[in-house]
Amino acid sequence: MELPRKMFWAVVLVLLLLVATEVGPAMVAEARTCESQSHKFRGPCVRRGNCANVCRTEGFQGGKCRGFRRRCFCTKHCH
Repeated sequence: MELPRKMFWAVVLVLLLLVATEVGPAMVAEARTCESQSHKFRGPCVRRGNCANVCRTEGFQGGKCRGFRRRCFCTKHCH
């Protein structure tokens, strides 16, 4: 009776270690996201879609509203 219980906890420990260290074939490196305040967006940023559209005209990949003053910040993947 004692051996199956020890085996169960050993398996649980190995699974936790595998999950914690992310061992496996699905390891993907994520790119960093760089932000810069929009130079063309005017007024308070209320809708994310409007901010993203203005940022695309500035050469960025998207944008989002941030901060207490609701400014538009453009985003892109940086290396």
